[in-house]
Amino acid sequence: MGEESCECIRYEGYGPGGAAVIVDCRTSDRSRTAGELRHAFASHGGNLGAEGAVSYLFNPAGVIALPAGTDEGRAREQAFEAGAEDVLVRPDGVIEVLTEPSQLEAIRESLVRLGFDPGSGAITERAATTTVLAGKDAQSMLRLVEALKALDDVRNVYSNAEIPDEVLARFSA
Repeated sequence: MGEESCECIRYEGYGPGGAAVIVDCRTSDRSRTAGELRHAFASHGGNLGAEGAVSYLFNPAGVIALPAGTDEGRAREQAFEAGAEDVLVRPDGVIEVLTEPSQLEAIRESLVRLGFDPGSGAITERAATTTVLAGKDAQSMLRLVEALKALDDVRNVYSNAEIPDEVLARFSA
């Protein structure tokens, strides 16, 4: 696929249980990509929506990940002093520092100077609200995301689905 003939397109839709889904793609054939996405959504209990259907439920955010085992108290204090918006600890112990996208690199560099090992940061989409899914809807949502990520043109998939840990554990087993 030639770089000059590709375009970046954002598709939006709803997954099982009404969860919001954003799919960022890079494609040379908009019709083919839309058809593949429509098929993936329909096969897993969702539907492709119109532009703007769910994007209002998400906010762009910079995310810097500090490895599990990092001193949480010190990381939290230093991240806020550097200008971070929030600091979250994932269940696996990784500390996520959330920033304004425009501040991502400055805050990452500040953390490096202070002796932290953040690796690279990334701009992502964070859901403003979540949709809790359980049972069949949760499993179908996980299959939908898996199917979307398997498509060649898909670069990123974002969702506001909140899926219980036990469903995630069963799905990944």
